[in-house]
Amino acid sequence: MTITTGTEAPELAGLPLLGSMFDLKNDSLGTFLRAQREHGDVVRITAGPPGIRATVYGVFSADGVQQVLAGESANFRKDNAFYQEIRESFGNGLLTSQDEDYLRQRRLVQPLFTRRRVDGYASAIAAEVTTLTEEWRDGGAESVDVLQDMARLALRAVARILFGTDVDAAVEIVEKSFPELGAYVLRRGYSPLNVPRDWPTPGNRRADAVHQALYEVCDRIIAQRRTSGEASGDGHDLLTLLVEAESAEDGSFDATELREQVLVFLLAGHETTATSLGFALHLLALHPEEQKRAHEEVDRVLGGRTPGAADLDALPYVTQVLKEAMRLFPAAPAIGRRAVVATQIGGVTIPAGADVIVAPWVTHRHPDYWEDAERFDPDRFTPEAEAARPRYAWFPFGGGPRACIGQHFSMLESVIALAMILQRHAFEAVDTVVPVAPAITLQAAGPARCRLKPRAVPSSPGAEA
Repeated sequence: MTITTGTEAPELAGLPLLGSMFDLKNDSLGTFLRAQREHGDVVRITAGPPGIRATVYGVFSADGVQQVLAGESANFRKDNAFYQEIRESFGNGLLTSQDEDYLRQRRLVQPLFTRRRVDGYASAIAAEVTTLTEEWRDGGAESVDVLQDMARLALRAVARILFGTDVDAAVEIVEKSFPELGAYVLRRGYSPLNVPRDWPTPGNRRADAVHQALYEVCDRIIAQRRTSGEASGDGHDLLTLLVEAESAEDGSFDATELREQVLVFLLAGHETTATSLGFALHLLALHPEEQKRAHEEVDRVLGGRTPGAADLDALPYVTQVLKEAMRLFPAAPAIGRRAVVATQIGGVTIPAGADVIVAPWVTHRHPDYWEDAERFDPDRFTPEAEAARPRYAWFPFGGGPRACIGQHFSMLESVIALAMILQRHAFEAVDTVVPVAPAITLQAAGPARCRLKPRAVPSSPGAEA
């Protein structure tokens, strides 16, 4: 409801002159969680000295999240400083574009993400998982950092699907470039004052070098594809489809737009899946009974054969494990917007021009929706349990008209990968606690090492039809 009346949001207590600046800098997710626990579902948080003080409104209830992302999404835009920094670093792709730019891009890209098209990527995903598990076996690995290895697996899978066989060059550049560029975006996005990007400071110069490396690898592959007219591999990689994407109404992508879409797909397409898979394995390693249930389902359904897209519905417990991992460790732990006009949420006024945060990290732990919220329990995601909760009590892929276009792709990749890994290995946790911190996506601040225990893969005749 867009109105100008309502009560004022309670403010989270902070330092007299700097507010919650250090709390947000040191532990923003913990600060948002404390704000909800102490003050409720709409909270005002201020940070910084007078004159350049920033104010953000945290919205934590499922109904409030639905209002921001879906019901009144036109009033909550990606106009804040953080999205501007992502836009300048990664381009104006689907993640950051707005208005007619976004609608045009979405219309051109949507046919590439139909269920039938995405299901066709299952064999490419399975090939990368096979490569990883064989490396574990042939290398005699006794323990692995599951977050690190899942990041590389997800990156190689999305690069393979984007570029066909042009995987290695893209993976090497992205592995080196994305962490540094993400840290640069984070510093600038949350700083009240920034020097212009074209000033030759050490940070700007390093970021510019990273930009150029990413641009060069994307531009080279795109140019080769346009010149040859052929894909690397079987002709069905996403880059070929993007090059060919065209409609009577919207035309097609030029080289700059293609580069920006590719960069966004590389970023969003691998980090979300990597986080889900890595933490799913970490959590299963900590919970042997749940791991046993997942092993039993995989053995019963697959009987040793390689899963495909048609197996997703037959692996409900594996899917529940992934959903619970995404609840506890959402890849996008906080999502920002800016209000266009004054709005009332839960009886509290959000002023025009205010920055707003909806935080899966907080809502996924909200006591109204989740009992004993820090406990790992995949049975929270049985069909009956899901139906009993509000729609936006769980929203790892965002929601509304800007919901992630790659949701089905992410779930397909995650279920296939987790099922194949569990076919071949059992896991025992070495690191029981993994500290995390937000960047563009959720990042681990330490390893998640697990001991590997090879399993005998059952023969396929026993699999369920």
